[in-house]
Amino acid sequence: MAKWIKKYRWGLLFLLPEIAVFLLFLWVPIVRGIVYSFEKVDFVAGIQFVGLDNYRDILSRSEILQSVRNSLYYMVLCVLIGFWVPCLFAVIVSELRRFQGFARSLLYFPTLVPSVALYGMWLWFYDSVGPFNSFLASLGLDKIPFLTDTHWAMPSIVLMETWQQFGGAFIIYIAGMAGIPRDLYEAAEIDGAGVWQRIRHITLPGIRHLLVLMFIMQLIATSQAYQSQQAITDGGPVNATLTYGLMIIREAFTNLNYGTASAMGVLMLIVLGGLSVLYMRLDKDGVISR
Repeated sequence: MAKWIKKYRWGLLFLLPEIAVFLLFLWVPIVRGIVYSFEKVDFVAGIQFVGLDNYRDILSRSEILQSVRNSLYYMVLCVLIGFWVPCLFAVIVSELRRFQGFARSLLYFPTLVPSVALYGMWLWFYDSVGPFNSFLASLGLDKIPFLTDTHWAMPSIVLMETWQQFGGAFIIYIAGMAGIPRDLYEAAEIDGAGVWQRIRHITLPGIRHLLVLMFIMQLIATSQAYQSQQAITDGGPVNATLTYGLMIIREAFTNLNYGTASAMGVLMLIVLGGLSVLYMRLDKDGVISR
């Protein structure tokens, strides 16, 4: 051990600042949050150990089940409406012979829109006198209460996020497709393969590992969603868009109940840790990279 430390001492010294930052800003908050989940946190009156009371409090609330259902509903909608869209456009753009650079820039543009401007723009789109409802009215159809109807609110948020998050995933898929050897496409074209055959037998198998990774990353990201729900509907109407993540934020920063919020975060950590273990297991077994 001493010889190993002596051999790599300079490398270890260079790593020390990164290790310190990593521990200070990542692992210390995680450990502190787990400890808080067993405490009643009051920074004025003092912190008191309460055992599993915070967990019992969470599980006794009717809102928690609704927030979990809403989060699962949101995750399913994001997969059905949003997951396949960036991959589809990446495949289409990769097949373009001209203007491929322009198409990439155009499709990445929504990602550059600041969130504040994005929320303002989509609030106008969904307004009763906004462009969507004006178009429906011009066709003689009834207006849709996109953000005030319990059935329409969550799909409307997912549609907005699909448009906004589209560019980042699109670029990742494009980068993945760029790693597929071009001679495979050239050989397929010589053999008379059409566009669909190239996509089916070369492109999609070539990015299969990326699709699995992006799917799991999307599940992890969408399970923590709260920003759009807070900014657009504030969890309404009638808690129809109250997600688990938004409930944690309300508990911590509105109700100032950090112990309960930490306990909710720990429960989420367990679920997300399970997803991460699943991904590593699939990767280790070669299911992803096969």
